[in-house]
Formats: sequence, C-alpha cells, structure tokens
Amino acid sequence: MIKREELAQRAGVFFDTHPELVQIIEAIVGAGGRPLLVGGVVRDLFLERAPGDIDVEVYGLCTQGLETVLSSFGPVSLVGKSFGVLRLHGLDVDWSLPRTDSSGRHPDVMLNPKLSFKEAFRRRDLTINAMGIDCQSYELIDEYGGYNDLEAGLLRAVDPDFFVEDPLRFFRVMQFLGRLNFKTDKMLDKVCAGMDVSGVACERIEQELEKLMLYSSRPSLGWRWVRQIGRLKELFPELFALTKTEQDPEWHPEGDVFEHSMQAIDVATSLKFGDSARKLAVMYGVLCHDLGKPATTKIIEGRIHSRGHSEAGQKIARTFLRRFTRKKWLIDAVVKLVRYHMEPIIFVDASDAAFRRLAYKCAPDTNLFELALVSRADRSGRNKVGGKQLQKNVLQVDAFIERAKRLEVLYTIVRPLLLGKDLMGQVQPGPEMGAVLRRAYQMQIEHGIQDRDELLKRALQWYRQHAADA
Repeated sequence: MIKREELAQRAGVFFDTHPELVQIIEAIVGAGGRPLLVGGVVRDLFLERAPGDIDVEVYGLCTQGLETVLSSFGPVSLVGKSFGVLRLHGLDVDWSLPRTDSSGRHPDVMLNPKLSFKEAFRRRDLTINAMGIDCQSYELIDEYGGYNDLEAGLLRAVDPDFFVEDPLRFFRVMQFLGRLNFKTDKMLDKVCAGMDVSGVACERIEQELEKLMLYSSRPSLGWRWVRQIGRLKELFPELFALTKTEQDPEWHPEGDVFEHSMQAIDVATSLKFGDSARKLAVMYGVLCHDLGKPATTKIIEGRIHSRGHSEAGQKIARTFLRRFTRKKWLIDAVVKLVRYHMEPIIFVDASDAAFRRLAYKCAPDTNLFELALVSRADRSGRNKVGGKQLQKNVLQVDAFIERAKRLEVLYTIVRPLLLGKDLMGQVQPGPEMGAVLRRAYQMQIEHGIQDRDELLKRALQWYRQHAADA
C-alpha cells in the first residue's frame, strides 16, 4: 500500500494512462465544476491494484451543465436518471453528481452540486470506499478515515444507519473480506448480524459471491465471517451442517468439514485454471465437494467414516447453489465435480477404459482436468493449526493428470468413430440406430478400438445378435 504523500504521484500515473480523461476534466473545470475520482478507484490506487470501475463525481455543475460539457466530446446517455449518472459513448466511466439518499428500500434521491464532501460521502457503504481525489490537484478528500482503515486492514461502515438500508452491502462485505484480506470492526459485525437481507435479488447476491470466489486470495474469509456473526445456519444451512461434522483426525487433522472446506477453497485460488467461468465451476466444486458428509458420517469400529458422501452430496450441492444462482451450466458442472471428486485417488490402478468412461461421465459439464483440480485442493486443504500442511495423495493426483493426458481424455472425451451415416442401409433409423451407436461407443472406449471398420463390424454383429434374441 502506498503512503498518503505518494498519492499525487500515483494519481498522476493513473491519468497519464487515461489521457482520454484529461481533456474532459479540463473542460469540466473550465465550466466551473470540480471533478473527483471517487469510490473503488481511490481505494485501488492506494492498494496499488489495477482500478476496476472508474467513477467521477462532479461538484459545482448541474446535470444539464455536466451533460453539455460531456456532449462536446461525443454522444452522452443518462444511464441513471434518478441518480444523475451520465456515460460518454466509448468511455467506460460513470460521471455523476453529488446526492443525498433518504432512508428506505426505495430512497428518494436529491441531486445537489453544492453538497459538502462529508454529506455526499455519507451514503457510501464502507469508509475505504468513501474517499475522493481531486482530478486536478490530486488532493485527497477523506472525511471518514478511509485511509487509516486501509492501513489498518479494517472494514468499517461510514454510517451504520444508512448501511442497513441497502441489504446487498452484507454480501459486499463478504467479497471485500476475501479480496482484500481485511477484518471487520465490531460495529459492522453488529449491524450485519441483525440486518434484513431477505429482499436481495438472487442475481445480485450471485454477482457478489462470484467476486468472492473469483478474485479473492482467501475466499474463506467471507464465508467464515458469515459464520462468525451467527448467520451461516440461516443463509447457507448446507455449509452450517459442515461445522457440526467431525472427520478422522488421521486424514483430516484440521478439524471439522467446514474447516477443511475453507482451507481447500483457499488452496484452490492458487491453481491454474482456464477462463473465469471454468474457475468459478472449480471453486464452487471445491466449496461443495464434501456437502454430503453430514448425511453419511458414522463411527464404525471407533473410526469416523463418510462412505457414499460424494453420491449424497449431489442433491445437496444443487440445493445450495440454487440459493443464489440460476446458471444451469454452473450447477450441472459442480454437481459432477462433487460426484466424482474422489476418483483421481481411487484411479491409482484403473484401466484405460475406466479413464475413458470417467471422461464420458463428466462430459459435457466438466472434464478430468477440473476434477483433478478439485481433488488437489481437497488433498491440500488439511492444515492443522500450527502444524505442517498435510498433502496426502497429491502425487496420485499428478499421476491421474498425466495418465488422462496420455490417453487424450484430460480435457475432452474420446470422439465416437461411428456416426449414424455409417449405419444407413444396415440399421433402421430411430431407436434401433441410437441403441447401436451407444453400444458401439461403449465398445470403443472399453476396448480402445481405433479402427472404424473393425468397430462397425463388431457393432453390426451385436445388432444382429440382439435382433435375433429379441
């Protein structure tokens, strides 16, 4: 994190890399306005992170005055009429006016270009997001101690009374904890422990949880915090059940299933993924992989066992994910990862055909590489506090990857040699042809057949025998 006195230099670098903003800012100032960078971009500059959304709040100009200035640089659209937010076509920046919001779920918004900084920033969620930088002088505007909270690694509400008026902020706290590796102050915990979040749309919760799972170095911090303030059972009962489920200390010295799952998702952030969508599937796969343990854990001959937990976890994972997402592709992928997450260890002496079958079972929702990533996180997330990290069977996961790669089923399935056109004139189209094609593919992956003619011969033999028996 940079020091307060280094901000001017850092801001200068920011504007040097965004020359398209400089002329617009000069025009705004020339028209009598005072533009400030506000919100997350200021926080990210201090933290030396690449800024996300760029927000500029303009004081001293009315909406029409700001629109007039912006329109001299291109087409302008009013994207938030009631909030006074303007966008200049081709520039990913929100231009807004200072405002006050009344209390309530549907607040009355009052735009006021002469509003004081303290009053304008009061409506923001956290102090670390309630700072501004003058776009010309680079002066820091910090009415609520956001800089000190950044230095302390602290999440603190600007105004607790205003904070509770937007229940989405509860889930924003979750993702900021994981992304920034910060802690919360006692007042924020108290506010969030009691605030009503029942009215938050599923899609908006999903967006915040995606940020937690995709962009955090320690996503466990968000989930642990929900447990800490006493709301895990209410909001995510499937995860709460994990806190009541113990494990065999020989295999899991870290403790209960919740602790294991939290360690595993933190490990998973360091793995190499494909695109963000596939990372999301794996991250949720890791989070959900042991959801079946509460229903299957028993003590047998003095040892804790969870036989059948991967099968039992499928339905529970689906229920958990449907609390905040409607993405069928994501749910289906996670359910497959939960079902087969033990296979990379079980497959130590498996046949080539078994690898091909497993790839087929996972497709098209996921693949053996993603399955191996979940297994690796599972194996590595077993760190007893103060002790050495346990990584049992990690070498077996590596061997599973190499074997699947050699068989060319790490990322895909074996492609069928026979298609419907190969059977035309010999098998009646319809259910009979479908049955022959399925049987042919089974023969192909079971016996490793690579010759189309040989496979066709065997498939037709099976068909004729099957027809004769019928």
